[in-house]
Amino acid sequence: MFPAARDRALKAEGRPVLRIALLEDDPDQALLYMEWLKAAGHTCEHFKSGKLFVRNIKRDSYDALVLDWMIPDMDGYEVLGWVRQNFDWPIPVVFVTAKDEEDDIVRALEQGADDYIVKPAKQRELVARITAVARRVAPVDEAQSIIDFEPFHIDLTNHEVRKAGQRIDVTQKEYELIVFLFRNMGRVLSRAHILESVWGRNPDINTRTVDTHVSRIRTKLALAPEMGWKLSSIYQHGYRLERITPT
Repeated sequence: MFPAARDRALKAEGRPVLRIALLEDDPDQALLYMEWLKAAGHTCEHFKSGKLFVRNIKRDSYDALVLDWMIPDMDGYEVLGWVRQNFDWPIPVVFVTAKDEEDDIVRALEQGADDYIVKPAKQRELVARITAVARRVAPVDEAQSIIDFEPFHIDLTNHEVRKAGQRIDVTQKEYELIVFLFRNMGRVLSRAHILESVWGRNPDINTRTVDTHVSRIRTKLALAPEMGWKLSSIYQHGYRLERITPT
């Protein structure tokens, strides 16, 4: 099955398709986890250095982070601390580590980890735990057939977007982008993340396509502060859709 068709099938089953960042300095372990996550329909980027990991998540966006603890330059616990201090939404963080002392587990959970898996990890358990923590923080359940945020009503069965009861004429890609933004409302989403999630990994499509489509749906949906909505361009990063107090 082609990636785009696979993603549509997973979404139809109510299973989220996640974009995951993995911090793991053991290349064999990293390859194994990436194969497991890919087999489950997710995408995963691997980083073997804590500092490289932090540098990347500053400019890109992910649905979940998977951290090893014992990393040479900046350990997983330090990375977790940085994430919780700098992210303005509760991005799911799962530790997968050989540190199995109760004090270590408690320390990580108290610092803000959502789950903790002691190595050796098992394939189905790893995938299930990552999926579960991602589902808990999602503003919209993937299994829902309707997305309702007044005055918008998005019918996922019939692929319709309505505003105050009036149908909005949108293209297929505009519709998919609208769904993706509303499902991730309040989050900063990188252009690469949007491009991958809506258009797939297509070398012939660039980030200007994202900008063009965002501009179109901002106009079509009248996403303006005076209407209580804001679709912001985040400098050198991407976009964020949020509800605000009307001006």
